[in-house]
Amino acid sequence: MDLLSQLKELLKEAEVPNTTVELKRNEFLKVKGSVDTHIYHINEGTLRVFIEDEFEEHTIRLGYAGNFIAALDSFISDQPSELYIQALKKCSVSAYKKSDYKAFLNSSAEATALWQSMNEWLIYQQLEREKDILTQSPKTRYERVLQRSPRLFQEIPMKYIASYLRMSPETLSRLRNS
Repeated sequence: MDLLSQLKELLKEAEVPNTTVELKRNEFLKVKGSVDTHIYHINEGTLRVFIEDEFEEHTIRLGYAGNFIAALDSFISDQPSELYIQALKKCSVSAYKKSDYKAFLNSSAEATALWQSMNEWLIYQQLEREKDILTQSPKTRYERVLQRSPRLFQEIPMKYIASYLRMSPETLSRLRNS
């Protein structure tokens, strides 16, 4: 059982309070400038986390059923975030309040250890992604994300994958066709 499945199972067993949030396609779960200290489990659908500058949107995280997602900066700091979280397809998510989630994490050594393992994995993934974006060619970035997350290409529209990989949709299309 992978880390995400283990966490979901522990949350269920511990009966951590949560609410179900239903989102329509393109609806926002979180917008820029808001504080959001929830952590979300995606039950169905797909979401993206992005920021925007004066020219374009930059996708920084993608999630689909079985994943957890959050405005991590706001979750950690309790401060407003520049991040948006948007449904790419109709979604259902379980929302856990930070206070309930932290109480759960502190309730057992198993939960604490699992959270630590998940954070280590998240940091590792983020480092790998940053290295790819800074040092690898578009072709290598595409191949590496395809290897790491083949499901991504079945669940997420190509224009958001291209944004995530920091390339144009046309470049991604050429790479996929070659």
